[in-house]
Amino acid sequence: MEHKWVSVFCHCNPLNFRALLLIFFVLLCSNLSQSVDLYPDDKASVLLFRSCLQDPSQSLSSWVGSDCTNWTGITCENQTGRVVSVNLTNMNLSGQIHPNLCKLPFLEHLVLSGNNFTCTIPLCFGTLRSLKTLHLGYNRFYGTVPDTLMRLWQLKELVLNGNKDLGGLIPWWVGNFSAQLEKLDIGFNSFHGEIPESLLYLKSLKYLDLGNNNLSGTLSDFHQSLVFLNLGSNQFSGTLPCFFACVQSLRVLNLANNSVMGGMPTCMASLQALKHLNLSFNHLSYELSPRLVFSEKLLVLDLSNNDLSGHLPSKIAETTEKSGLVLLDLSHNRFSGEIPLKITELKSLQALFLSNNLLVGEIPARIGNLTYLQVIDLSHNLLSGSIPLNIVGCFQLLALILNNNNLSGEIQPELDALDSLKILDISNNKISGEIPLTLAGCKSLEIVDFSSNNLSGTLSDAITKWSNLRYLSLAQNEFSGNLPSWLFTFQVIRKMDFSGNKFSGFIPDGNFNMSINFKNGELDKMQREPFGTMHNADTKVFIIVTGSTELSFSYVLSSVVGIDFSNNVLDGEIPVGLFGLRGLQYLNLSHNFLQGRVPDLEKMWSLRALDISHNSLSGHIPGNISSLQDLTLLDLSYNCFSGFVTKKQGYWRFPGAFAGNPDLCLESSDGGCDPASLPVVPGNALEGEEDEGSISVWVFCLSAFLSFYFGGLALFCSPRARNYILQTKA
Repeated sequence: MEHKWVSVFCHCNPLNFRALLLIFFVLLCSNLSQSVDLYPDDKASVLLFRSCLQDPSQSLSSWVGSDCTNWTGITCENQTGRVVSVNLTNMNLSGQIHPNLCKLPFLEHLVLSGNNFTCTIPLCFGTLRSLKTLHLGYNRFYGTVPDTLMRLWQLKELVLNGNKDLGGLIPWWVGNFSAQLEKLDIGFNSFHGEIPESLLYLKSLKYLDLGNNNLSGTLSDFHQSLVFLNLGSNQFSGTLPCFFACVQSLRVLNLANNSVMGGMPTCMASLQALKHLNLSFNHLSYELSPRLVFSEKLLVLDLSNNDLSGHLPSKIAETTEKSGLVLLDLSHNRFSGEIPLKITELKSLQALFLSNNLLVGEIPARIGNLTYLQVIDLSHNLLSGSIPLNIVGCFQLLALILNNNNLSGEIQPELDALDSLKILDISNNKISGEIPLTLAGCKSLEIVDFSSNNLSGTLSDAITKWSNLRYLSLAQNEFSGNLPSWLFTFQVIRKMDFSGNKFSGFIPDGNFNMSINFKNGELDKMQREPFGTMHNADTKVFIIVTGSTELSFSYVLSSVVGIDFSNNVLDGEIPVGLFGLRGLQYLNLSHNFLQGRVPDLEKMWSLRALDISHNSLSGHIPGNISSLQDLTLLDLSYNCFSGFVTKKQGYWRFPGAFAGNPDLCLESSDGGCDPASLPVVPGNALEGEEDEGSISVWVFCLSAFLSFYFGGLALFCSPRARNYILQTKA
């Protein structure tokens, strides 16, 4: 774009010129008058306050001289120079609060949020009689709220949230000390007991946040026009009130994670201004009334993790072309029946969660009408049929989660239209066919789980286009062919699971260090979940809806950094580079036909589980593993290992890891040789499942012998057969 500068000239008479000079002079004087000298007593008090602080970021380095306008976070009254506001939000300050801060008699706003103050709330704060705003949130204040604060009768906002060691009972006076109090936020603290009754009747109160404490008692109704009410993550019980006093005003209601029981009263739909309603993680039960229809102003409805039952309501909220529900979460309940077609008329919907219910029937084809949808989670239901082709109409889709249903059919090539998709999980269904080459168009994919289906064919080159891939599972299918050379080229991959297929040939010997997770042993040192939960990925999707109806999508992938090629027909040697991955936590190559020696383990610093059992590996056991402190599961059984294993090598922690290696000896307590014994039922240590092993072999041999014996006996009893056999022998 071309920019043109244009010069403009005008002819001014002398009178206009003098007027311009006068205006310039007035502006100059007003600019000079912005300089305000700090009142000496206030300056001394503020400097004493600073003397007790640690200020590593030098946020208060501007506190020099007497010009109040230059002091960061300080505001003075223009005429007198008295300090009226101290706002030191998020300045990384710590230490104690000097009592002289309370010698600011004209202070109206004191904001110390987002620092590291470690002390009790000073008693002297009660002397700041002019105070209208007191924000002490997200510090390290501890103890109780001092009763001296009840003297702040002009206070409009009291914010003490995010001080985890600040608690006790909610002060009895909090509902009647200031008739002007509009905002009270004591969330994310350690308060217990019940809500003072006076707080239920404070007419001036608009914003109340008591969430994430240990409060209890029966849930009561409020008798003022609240705009924001958060009682979530406490221990409130009882049934849902109707909040009649808030019918015209209440916009946000959060009662999640309590012990509220009973049904959903239809009067909840009368809250005409309501935008966010979260009743998740309670004990709500019964069916939803068909008369429970919220207004088009409702953006978020979360009733998940309750005990609601019956059919999904055919209509749960009004909708227009430009407004209506953005997020609907009815997951983890006991809803049954089919997905109603009315849900496909919620045109504004961006996130739909119906997982972990008892839903049956097919996914509505008209779901493609929801063009704003970014997340669909219908997992853990009883849905059947195929994935509707019209779903490509949800072209903004970021997550499609359909696992653990009875879906069938094939993966449609047209799904490549979902080019923004990050999560695709269709595991534990009955889907067949091959992976379409067209899926190369889904270049944004990060989590792909096709496990436990009836998929077949060879690995498609489409996978190479998923450059952001973090988790890939094709386990428990019918895939075959060789593992491709590009298998280890994904730079951010955490877990690949190809177990339980028919892959053959060698494990490709490539550049195993391409993945930053495989090669870096420091990324997941904090991850210490029990190993039993580490085989599959646990993906938690987080959705935040702002007041402007915009949806923020994020997810957390909980999974070990690992590789699983078990239960295939792979042969050849294990590539040396595979055992040099410092970040690898889990490696399972069991139940294949691998041969040769096992590479050294000492470089695998993060290794927590290794299973190379049931192969044809030979030679000596790898050297000293004492340095592998995180290693908790090891299985080298049923191979052809030989030699003598000393206690110094560190293998004494895994006494059953060497079974089925007859030429292998372990150092005994007297220094001798203790042969690695063969257990009665060999097992797979990493999967925790029993394997028939030698019992299956003996059963087969016995059944074969008996079949041969009785078959031969029956044959010999036939006269014609007996004559033929005897003639042949003659």
